[in-house]
Amino acid sequence: MGNYLKKLPSFVDEIRSIRETIISNIVLIGQIPAPTFREQDRAKIFLERLADFQVDECTTDAYQNPIGIIRGTNSSRPPIFVVAHLDTFFGKDVDHNYIITEKSIIGAGILENSVSVGVLASLPEIFRKLNLSFESDIVLAGVVQSIGKGNLCGIRHLLKSWPSSIRGGICIEGCELGRLNYYSDGMIRCNLDCNISSNTRWEHHFRPNAILVINEVVNQILKMRLPQKPRSRVIFGKISGGIKHGLIAHDGKLGFEIQSTSDAMVKAMMNEISDIISDVSHEYGVNLKLKAISNLSASRLKYNHPLVKNTVAVMETLGINPVSEHSVSELSIFLSRNIPAVTLAITKGKNYHLENSRMLIEPMFKGIAQVIGVLMAIDSGVCDE
Repeated sequence: MGNYLKKLPSFVDEIRSIRETIISNIVLIGQIPAPTFREQDRAKIFLERLADFQVDECTTDAYQNPIGIIRGTNSSRPPIFVVAHLDTFFGKDVDHNYIITEKSIIGAGILENSVSVGVLASLPEIFRKLNLSFESDIVLAGVVQSIGKGNLCGIRHLLKSWPSSIRGGICIEGCELGRLNYYSDGMIRCNLDCNISSNTRWEHHFRPNAILVINEVVNQILKMRLPQKPRSRVIFGKISGGIKHGLIAHDGKLGFEIQSTSDAMVKAMMNEISDIISDVSHEYGVNLKLKAISNLSASRLKYNHPLVKNTVAVMETLGINPVSEHSVSELSIFLSRNIPAVTLAITKGKNYHLENSRMLIEPMFKGIAQVIGVLMAIDSGVCDE
């Protein structure tokens, strides 16, 4: 392990020397809108960049995930995957022209997840610059339909249909450098719609208010008795409703997520919340519609797994402080299929999910060197249990 760890600090300077190539890829790819289910234009450019860098094979799978393969020196070794999701939260109606300064790049989706896709497309040139080769094939995959209602369908299909075993995986995200995910809680993400029909002849002062109905649902959920072990919680992330100040709201929406380290607990909480919603719907005489839009099973590596231990060593060698928490990224799909994997972040920034998201350029070079170090660790056999 010590051999490649010693090389990592020098890698940072070498990667910095092709700064313009990496930034060009980030901007070229990132300025193409790629909302979930409409990633085709970005996928096309991603493949073109891989072809320009002369990877050994460029293709798409049956789910339209764009893939580049760099052949290894030992065909008996299973491949190593490096993946980043192509989709962002922003559609074509949002300005995707990026502002580039000496220290940062600013624009919609830059941290979620355009910087990672640009770095992924740059890896063949980075390997060439560092004079690196690997025993395993390196599979560079920009996966589609990841976030929100996409429910990680792209990575699910890619791993399910891959014809051979997989040695290990690295999932890359934009922010925050130091992120080290190696486990995923069970999760169900839900939308709740409240609709009060305007055709119903309520007396004006008795008409139910959709906002207050949703508030009652929230209050009832907050009364649920949740255990400390297995760790469980409900996160309320989105709420909206109404038209103007002086009108009773006829419609309201609530977005929330059920999380637990136990899949059984996630299901039990979902059942209890469904009962709460049915009860409130009946009591107020309104239409409440609950829909689960995505789900994950709990899966994890242990902290003392060789991949996690070596990833920590790589990060500390580069002066990066590891911070771990559960992840709902592509990581969970790798782990659910018993493929060792981690999620790493490329850089630092702010306004993560906003249109004026800002990524810092300088930390990116350490972030990329970190990915290279973990790739070398996997190629050296830390996942070959």
